[in-house]
Amino acid sequence: MEDYEYGEENSVPQKSIQGYKIIILVLAVILAALSGLYFMQMRSLKKDFAIERDTLTNQLLTLRGDFDNLRTENDTIARNLSIERQKADSLLETLLQERSYSRATIRKYQKEVGTLRSVMRVYVHQIDSLNTLNKHLITENADYRQRVNTERLRADMAEEKAQELDVKIRKGSVIRARDISIAALSSSDREVTRASRAARLRVDFVLTANELATPGERTVYAQIIGPDGYVMANASNAVFDFEGDKKTYSAKRDIDYQNQDLDVRLFYNGGGITAGKYEISVYMDGYLIGNTEVLLR
Repeated sequence: MEDYEYGEENSVPQKSIQGYKIIILVLAVILAALSGLYFMQMRSLKKDFAIERDTLTNQLLTLRGDFDNLRTENDTIARNLSIERQKADSLLETLLQERSYSRATIRKYQKEVGTLRSVMRVYVHQIDSLNTLNKHLITENADYRQRVNTERLRADMAEEKAQELDVKIRKGSVIRARDISIAALSSSDREVTRASRAARLRVDFVLTANELATPGERTVYAQIIGPDGYVMANASNAVFDFEGDKKTYSAKRDIDYQNQDLDVRLFYNGGGITAGKYEISVYMDGYLIGNTEVLLR
């Protein structure tokens, strides 16, 4: 009886200990499972953070290249681009040196990268606008230059035509001499048929009517070249200006021209009149206005 009671009392603690062991074992298994799960989650997070870091790194490298590729002649925009490029360099250096990654850290970097990307878009828009404006101005400038060149060409053509017209008018305004003839005169001013009987020579011609000519007084000159080929002159100083040179004349006369036909007579009173061919040239207003050849017997 006593032995039976003692056996029952001894079995109770042994069951309790066995239960505690089971509980401890279960807790240990649970703890091991939780630890494994925690380490798996941490490994997964580190892998995700590494992917995010690489993504951010690539984005920053791309942004930095985009900043380098932007070109502008605007000094202010170029200076600001340099500042933003330095920010991208600094952020990339900080990102590569980061050792304690977390979701908050990743979000911070993502926000800063997003800000840089937004700034990039703003400068791209500004530069595109400036380039568009520059192209427009270049096109306008080219059109303006073309118009200027066209107008200059028209002006040159108009000036050339005006000069041509002026030349035509000046040529058209020249008074011409027609019906030029020469007569041998005796000492009594009668015409003679023999040059040997002549005391002087008379040159006759008509100044033709010309509405384009300026009316008024002017001097007309006649140059007579005798059969010997020399100019016949009344005096040694009988010269007039013609095309920048001095030309010897045989006779001259002042006339009043009024745009109508005008009969003119000039007289040569010198010697040396012989039979032969005479060449007569008439000058006025700086032009040779007529010439002819006459044979005296």
